[in-house]
Amino acid sequence: MIQRISTPFSYSSAVAAGDYVFIGLHRGFGDTFEEQIRDVFVHLKNTLEQCDTSLDQIVQVSVHLKHIENLPAMEQIFCDYFAQDQYPARMTDTTEFFDKDCLLMIEGIAYNPGLTTSRHT
Repeated sequence: MIQRISTPFSYSSAVAAGDYVFIGLHRGFGDTFEEQIRDVFVHLKNTLEQCDTSLDQIVQVSVHLKHIENLPAMEQIFCDYFAQDQYPARMTDTTEFFDKDCLLMIEGIAYNPGLTTSRHT
């Protein structure tokens, strides 16, 4: 069974398939980088809850930053959401976004072997 968390756009915010949740782009809102990244994590948590999983099950993320200067702040904020030595594999790059106010986007993969079982009971 495949579960899709739809958006009003032409992508899903997540697709749960088998033991994996493929997390589509999540962007945050706010005036500062810190406001936006913390908002991203609020949305990530909500999306993952809809897929019966949580942040600690994320195994890989790609973080797209508008400004590489935000990398140190991103590193510190990741420590607020993931336990030490329990960080997901990560790729970080820089890009230009269609929405000029967007400072970052995050996408990734979560692993939850209980998903297959819990959806069939």
